[in-house]
Amino acid sequence: MNNTVLMIVFIVVGLPVILGIGSDSLRRWLKHKEKMAEVLSAATAEKAAQYAAQTERLEERVRVLERIVTDKGVALADEIEGLRVLPDARPLN
Repeated sequence: MNNTVLMIVFIVVGLPVILGIGSDSLRRWLKHKEKMAEVLSAATAEKAAQYAAQTERLEERVRVLERIVTDKGVALADEIEGLRVLPDARPLN
């Protein structure tokens, strides 16, 4: 009889407390995982933007090189020297 009362008290009082603490811990863990996924997503998007910008710069350089190679009317040395001048630098002429 004494064991039965003790088991009923555990089931009525202890089990809900344990389940409540467990569900709160699970809820916090899931929230943490969601925030981690958001941060990872933002970092991935930033990397993708950097790669896209780098690809655009490389494509522009390839277009310039293609223009130099295929343009028959311009001296190759002049074009190469023109590319060496920095955009913000002025010619000394």
